[in-house]
Amino acid sequence: MKLQVKVIDPRLENWGFPRYGSSAAAGVDLFACIPDVLELKPGASPQLISSGIALNIPDERVFAVIVPRSGLAHSEGLVLGNSIGVIDPDYKGACMISAWNRNPPDRPSIFVRPGDRIAQMIFLPFLRPEYEMINEFSPDQGRGDRGFGSSGVGSNE
Repeated sequence: MKLQVKVIDPRLENWGFPRYGSSAAAGVDLFACIPDVLELKPGASPQLISSGIALNIPDERVFAVIVPRSGLAHSEGLVLGNSIGVIDPDYKGACMISAWNRNPPDRPSIFVRPGDRIAQMIFLPFLRPEYEMINEFSPDQGRGDRGFGSSGVGSNE
């Protein structure tokens, strides 16, 4: 698949977009295309940050997801305000990153600078199943409706 990318922010060329963190990285780094340093205070509302790009995904069975960069989420507390951003193949607008400081109020603010790599984008195929509406499932030998933790935690459970 050949992906068409419209560069909205010309600074991306100097920042090295598109760039993968390694030869086996699944996600391409997304940069904070903001005019000035942005302060994300702990627990404050999420802020929308432009990635500086728009996409034309030519395959209607492929979508993009914007996900956090693991290191920033773990060590700094920078997460996505909506957990994960979905870019449908028919969306042609700017790809935005919803950033949020999940830290408690006694922790410091997170400062996002222009050009910081703050998220990553991954491309995945998806299925659109046909729906069969039923009143009951067929009997089976599976787990049924037992929920979280029902399969145990020990190696013998």
